[in-house]
Amino acid sequence: MFKFFHFRPFLALSLISISTVSLCVEKVCAQEVQRQISVNNQHKNQQNLLRAIQLIDRSMEVYFSDDDLKMHRFYNPFTEIRSEEKASVWMYSASIEAVNAVLSGLKKQQKEGNGKLYKTYYARYVDLLAKLHANAAYYLGTFTLTSFTQHKEWTVYAVDRAREKGKANVTGVLNVYDDQMWLVKELLEAYHLTGQEHYLEEAEYLTAYVLDGWDCTLDEKGKEHGGIPWGPGYVTKHACSNAPIISPLVTLYEIYKKKDDQILAHSIDPTDKLTRITKKEKKSFFYLDYAKRIYDWQKAHLLNENGVYADMMGDCFPDCSIAYETVNGIQYRKNTELRKAVGTAFSYNSGTMLSGAADLYRVTKMKNYLDDGKKLADASFSYFGKLGVQIPEHYTYATDGFNNWFNGILLRGFSAMYPLYGKTGAYMDAFQKNLDYGYTHFLQDGFLPTDLLGGWTNDKSKNDLEGMFMFTYAAQYATLAQIQPTQ
Repeated sequence: MFKFFHFRPFLALSLISISTVSLCVEKVCAQEVQRQISVNNQHKNQQNLLRAIQLIDRSMEVYFSDDDLKMHRFYNPFTEIRSEEKASVWMYSASIEAVNAVLSGLKKQQKEGNGKLYKTYYARYVDLLAKLHANAAYYLGTFTLTSFTQHKEWTVYAVDRAREKGKANVTGVLNVYDDQMWLVKELLEAYHLTGQEHYLEEAEYLTAYVLDGWDCTLDEKGKEHGGIPWGPGYVTKHACSNAPIISPLVTLYEIYKKKDDQILAHSIDPTDKLTRITKKEKKSFFYLDYAKRIYDWQKAHLLNENGVYADMMGDCFPDCSIAYETVNGIQYRKNTELRKAVGTAFSYNSGTMLSGAADLYRVTKMKNYLDDGKKLADASFSYFGKLGVQIPEHYTYATDGFNNWFNGILLRGFSAMYPLYGKTGAYMDAFQKNLDYGYTHFLQDGFLPTDLLGGWTNDKSKNDLEGMFMFTYAAQYATLAQIQPTQ
């Protein structure tokens, strides 16, 4: 009896102990799995960042010449021939984008306790950023513009490089608003990454120039026509000359939201629908208001039946020449009627609206932006990515023309939406797999081909590679290096 009664409590205790141990083992296993996932993710992020650095460093060696960082457009890694053709300012800005993306990744690595990469590369890349920015001045030029609200002299970036800093021709069609927008985005990134005020000052100046292009003329009902033409020499209003400024405007709002700084806002008097007026507004309100207005204009005019964004508002009436009107003895630009959305739906035009939706939701918490972002993310992945066309379990994205760079902007949009919509993690993984496939199978002397899944052409003389594509691959790797799982 003694043994029996002694045994039962022992058995119960044993069962409790076994159960407790089992639970503990499961908990430890779960913790170990999560730890291993974290370690693997950290390793992958470091690898991504190092590959980005490798691609940038190799590109700086071959695409740039002389101390003034003259960027050449093409290089063939098989023939080792570099083209004499110079890169446009848009192509040049891709190098700044990539350097900023790496700097952001390095700062994130340091924050997560990995100071080695930061110590090795950060100062060198801050210096490279400064040099790239300083020599972008070869694209700067000055002209006087008659816009929808004023006459003003501006110093902005030309499409083409000049032989002297500040001497570029920026008249007419020789400067476009989207080139300024891409640079505004990178200047604001540079400001946040380095704390150097001159980046912010230039970003605000170029933003003022871009918003000077906003068509604030009023229709018969007193509603703004809205939209920004491709450039001061154009009347068609493009997705690429509107959406890219939305996220930078949100960034400027965040910089000034707790400050009382003011800015002059230009508009048209709604009473007579003609008289140009100016008034002071708080910068925070001004920037956020324009972000919303530009977002609303593009969504209303360019969102197509596939749920992605068309290229532009065109079909000009009566024609596509710039028209002017005289009000109170002063000449201003006049609205040109654009009757329908036309052109190809490019991935970057949806990518910039994705980023815009994510950023506007972050600062306003207005659900329509979140809903828009989710729908656009799904539609963009479905429309632009095609599964198994070249390689099983890999998504093919268009690589003709400038689509490689366009696709990088789409990745940026997925990245912006990821904290709000975890499904975009799978969309970004498609980019990761393509980059890794190209790197594993086709890396040639430090270069990746235009077609990451298809590789180089058999005729080695026809493998000219756009410099901006190398920088966009680097920017993609650096962007992916900063992604953390949502779970």
